[in-house]
Amino acid sequence: MEVAVVGAGLMGAAAASALARRGVPVALFEAREPGHRAGSSHGSARIFRRAYPDPLYAGLAGQARQLWRELESAIGAPLIRPTGAVDHGGARGPEALAAVMGAAGVAVELLTAREAGARWPGMVFTGPVVFHAEAGVLDPDRAVAAMVRSAVAEGAEWYPHSPVLRVEPDADGVRLRLPDRSVRAGVAVVAAGAWLPALLDGVVALPRLTVTEQRVFHFPRRDPAAAWPAFIHAEPDLTMYGLPGGRDGGPGDAVKVGAHFLGPVTTADTRTGVVDEDTRRLVVGYVRDYLPGLEPLPQAETTCLYTATDTEDFVLDRAGPIVVCSACSGHGAKFAPLIGELAADLATGRTDRVPDRFRLPTSAR
Repeated sequence: MEVAVVGAGLMGAAAASALARRGVPVALFEAREPGHRAGSSHGSARIFRRAYPDPLYAGLAGQARQLWRELESAIGAPLIRPTGAVDHGGARGPEALAAVMGAAGVAVELLTAREAGARWPGMVFTGPVVFHAEAGVLDPDRAVAAMVRSAVAEGAEWYPHSPVLRVEPDADGVRLRLPDRSVRAGVAVVAAGAWLPALLDGVVALPRLTVTEQRVFHFPRRDPAAAWPAFIHAEPDLTMYGLPGGRDGGPGDAVKVGAHFLGPVTTADTRTGVVDEDTRRLVVGYVRDYLPGLEPLPQAETTCLYTATDTEDFVLDRAGPIVVCSACSGHGAKFAPLIGELAADLATGRTDRVPDRFRLPTSAR
């Protein structure tokens, strides 16, 4: 095969789909069943937003949104549910966010705390609020399934339950070691999420990638009919986020709430899956103080994994016959179809569209 993609989460599925659409012979390997709950690409709810203080990401999110629309059109079903999003808090800088989004062509509203409270009485605001209607809730389960189906329909080989244990580059390309066989390819796109640091240890010189286990909670709405936007509330000592949780939270479209980057350092294979009482107490207290529209008793809770660089930038680059695709850092889901296109570029020799900030150190290439 010409290209092997390792990992069928959002990024790997997107890369395989992009390569197959270009007519590139590609095979997609996934260690577990499609949509498994052990990584970072599962469930029914991730925030899609354009609200970034960094113009790079605000612009990339716009490119990604267009690609999501194209995928939605191709499958005849929505993958992003429009909810809008609010950003507020002393460390979030709503006015600066509004300026960056406006420069990127995003329609925004800058509201006072009183105006925002009147529009969303289930939330408490203490300062300026920026709202953009373009935001929504992405469904990772359905997105991954759609991209895998797209890849297979375009000719990709699909190998679920096929863990890749080692990636070995050589003069002729790359060899993938599986439990029962070896597979050769010209190029490997490694999009293995929290498994990537161990899989490429000693193979590619990576920047530091830290895996953490995050805890999230789903709270029932007091008024099921009330509109509820996605939100990010950032103060100097804590960043909280929330969004309508869809299927994950059980009946009633409970609101998913979590503390950004609060979880303990772990690995993909040593995570506990345990929700600790300290985090539960913190998030319940936040809901009680700032989200009076929710019952402050979670009806569901779970964990997931972040794989992050120190800067929260992505890693997307090619080192010999290996494309490193570590595009999470706790905010990557929304960019999946764009990351897939860029990974496909790298796998086929094109490098000009990948932002320099995502590149590996020169010595690793």
